[in-house]
Amino acid sequence: MSTTSRVRLAQELHDGIAQDLVGLSYFIDSLVAKENTPNELRADLRALRFSVTDVIERVRHEIFELRLTQPIEDSAHTSDKNYELSRVFNELIRNIDQHAQAHSVTVTISDDGVGGAQTKEGHDGIRGASERIVDLGGKLSIDSANTGTRIVITVPWIRS
Repeated sequence: MSTTSRVRLAQELHDGIAQDLVGLSYFIDSLVAKENTPNELRADLRALRFSVTDVIERVRHEIFELRLTQPIEDSAHTSDKNYELSRVFNELIRNIDQHAQAHSVTVTISDDGVGGAQTKEGHDGIRGASERIVDLGGKLSIDSANTGTRIVITVPWIRS
């Protein structure tokens, strides 16, 4: 998908589905606020409101991802591997969150490149990734040699 197609899709999602969901959430809020709404129904409506809010956040994240990702090459024969892999990883994490009832998640990424992956002065990619994992209560380890790199990330998991 070309950059312009992604931006157009992001615009459509924002102006269409995202706005419809926000409107739905306001309607739910108005039902909760009505004086004659029974308490049992209020509890169900609040739960529904939280679910709609989660969907809104996922749609906003998708919009952000669509606008953020730049294709490697705008060609019918070349797919944007970064974009496609990020979508796969997002879906796998979502499935873990929705269905796995996991207590921790471990992700291993390895390559057969030249190695040398480590924190370096003036380069914040690995440092930033490690800080994010530590902030999540997790651990990131790197094993990098001239035959490639293996990064293992483990984070505790509590269904959100």
